[in-house]
Amino acid sequence: MSEEIPELGEFVLATVKQITTYGVYVSLDEYNEMKGFLHRSEVATGRIRRIGRFIRVGQKEVLKVIRVNRERREVNLSLKQITKQEKKDKLIDVKHYDKAQNIIDIAKNGLKLSQSESDDYQSILEDNFDTLYQAMENLSREGSKVISNLGLPKNYVDYIEEIAKEKISPPKVSIKSIMEVSSPLPNGIEVVKAALSEAEQKSSSNTEIKISYLCAPKYRLVVEATDYKEAEKVLKNVVDVVQSKMKKRGTFQISRNKN
Repeated sequence: MSEEIPELGEFVLATVKQITTYGVYVSLDEYNEMKGFLHRSEVATGRIRRIGRFIRVGQKEVLKVIRVNRERREVNLSLKQITKQEKKDKLIDVKHYDKAQNIIDIAKNGLKLSQSESDDYQSILEDNFDTLYQAMENLSREGSKVISNLGLPKNYVDYIEEIAKEKISPPKVSIKSIMEVSSPLPNGIEVVKAALSEAEQKSSSNTEIKISYLCAPKYRLVVEATDYKEAEKVLKNVVDVVQSKMKKRGTFQISRNKN
């Protein structure tokens, strides 16, 4: 990606090249196929009779950098010191980077940019966001305004915005609640249904409202949006509608569900 040699403690994606009696030689996918070594004692906990039981040539693995010699450009790695969650997080990061880099490459080819121009524009994005993927994600969610002040050419901004919106779906947050809605009126069921139906209409292009029946008088309410501020706003609209519709016609209570 960006560094010439990985940092101590960093998680890296590697491809297994050779298995020996003493350990495993790998190439680091994100560092121009730089070589690294995984000693047999760092493959797994406990006594290892055969390394091939745990790892195979050609296999890709997430490894932890446990030793770095910058002068000799030697990197020692560990497989056993990585948790399942750390491995999962790293693979997600790699997937995100690849997706963002693909957008950059599409823009380069589509706009017929030189490699130097494309690299310069990419550097500007990386300097102004935590990651390249974050830049693309923000573009997809909020549009070109998030990078319009970075000095990038307008045609480039417009181009990557269009691709980002096509390739990246902004993550959604959800607020879950339990509603208790009832009415003692002869047509109480219809009253409740009408109130909930109108509440569901408060969704928008960026939000979604899901109301499902649990057991009388309980209903599950899930509000999904691209951010919590918007989700809270929609939740308030739902509550206002149901409260208004049930006023003098029944009862309404709502409680947040932490699960």
